[in-house]
Amino acid sequence: MRITDIQRCEVRPGRLVEWTLHPTTVETATGLPDDSRPPAYVQEAHVRTTRSVRQDGLFVPTWIGTAFDIPGQVDLDVLQDALRAWTLRHETLRSGFRWVGDDIRRFTLDADAVVLHREDIGEFPDPAVLDRYLQDRFDIVADALAWPNFIFTAVVRDDSTSVYMAFDHSNVDSYSIQRIPGEIHDLYAAGLEGHAVDTPPVASYVDFCATERTNADQIDDTHAMVDRWREFVAQCDGKLPNFPVDLGLDPEGPLPTQKLMHEMLVDDADAAAFEAHCRPYGGSLTGVLAATGLIVREIGGQQVYRTVVPFHTRVKSRWSDSVGWFVGGAPIEIPVARAPDFDGALAMVRTALRENRALARMPIARVLRLLGSDFRPTSPDLYSIVSFVDARGIPGSELWPDLKAYGLIRVSYGDQVCVWITRLPEGLQFACRCPDTDVAYKNMRLYVERLRELITSVARGDSAVGARALGGATASR
Repeated sequence: MRITDIQRCEVRPGRLVEWTLHPTTVETATGLPDDSRPPAYVQEAHVRTTRSVRQDGLFVPTWIGTAFDIPGQVDLDVLQDALRAWTLRHETLRSGFRWVGDDIRRFTLDADAVVLHREDIGEFPDPAVLDRYLQDRFDIVADALAWPNFIFTAVVRDDSTSVYMAFDHSNVDSYSIQRIPGEIHDLYAAGLEGHAVDTPPVASYVDFCATERTNADQIDDTHAMVDRWREFVAQCDGKLPNFPVDLGLDPEGPLPTQKLMHEMLVDDADAAAFEAHCRPYGGSLTGVLAATGLIVREIGGQQVYRTVVPFHTRVKSRWSDSVGWFVGGAPIEIPVARAPDFDGALAMVRTALRENRALARMPIARVLRLLGSDFRPTSPDLYSIVSFVDARGIPGSELWPDLKAYGLIRVSYGDQVCVWITRLPEGLQFACRCPDTDVAYKNMRLYVERLRELITSVARGDSAVGARALGGATASR
């Protein structure tokens, strides 16, 4: 599905209905004992970062979500049953955190304690007023420092209903979000027909968190993975890397607001041809990283492109249907100054990914703790990313265009750049949030234009593309 924000996902007028956990469910949670399963390192880092930034006086919403349509006149009772059934499948949604001193402890509700509370909010004839209301409501409810920290809503019309679901990031990742429209549609359709969906239970992300943390706690600061990260951080001047172009940031200034950029890069034919060219080197991810390395050299004169590449951590099939935050990061360094052409850059990226991908299985928060450095976060993002996901194989993806399905990100504050490139049936989509400065926008627009040009040139067999990229880089030094 295309990634965007709430303002650009075809919000239309209608009657707003929302579901949250029932007050009795929330009250039950307050009396629960601690769950022995700890938060994942990524969850703990997320919660601590949110608290740290808020203590500095800034409220930074970081929820993510999804939007999709249900065609025809909706049966709200059946939809509510579908939403509850889906919620019960994923234990992380009934599991939360509480502070005990400076420790974060987990609690988890039993499934039979989960009750949804439905409220009719009213008519919204103006879509601008509606999307502002939704954003403000999601900011309050889907908050890392609150629980429950998710909300389901529906905008009801006679001919269709639009569903909007928002979650604190600690519960979900991009893959989780992209599976939701198909799963809810299956549950809703089955409910209309009067039968349940015959699906096996899914593995619990809460169990994954406990297993991953146990494994991570078995290493110490002498481990080879920690040594590799130590070298990488040292090469980045003691920090994790930002996007290596001028972003017009004031080092002494407040955390800047961010801007959303989103558009289609190329159509399906060019995306397929680019994939085919890059396949011997590992595919489109390798190609996107190689292209980015050449382009940031051209824009900013970077001789080595350093970045943290996000990878999913669903390494066992049992987690493939689970909702959770299954993402780690691997540090890579690409000496683009030595790349003779685009294929040379591809070979460098392939080597770097082969050598470093396994590092994504070690949570970065654990590594930083072992490094002993003071990484007190002042921004919701520890580092910038360039992410690539091929979403065409996700169940229900063939329905996305007809259902007006979107992945939603909250664009608020931050000094990093987060880029998401998604392979869709219609081509490659680009989305990013970046600091809202004139310099950042100018350089990110240049990056997007050069990325499109390079992908198109490679796809159409232009052998001069590498020479042009390197020529531009030489001129900029």
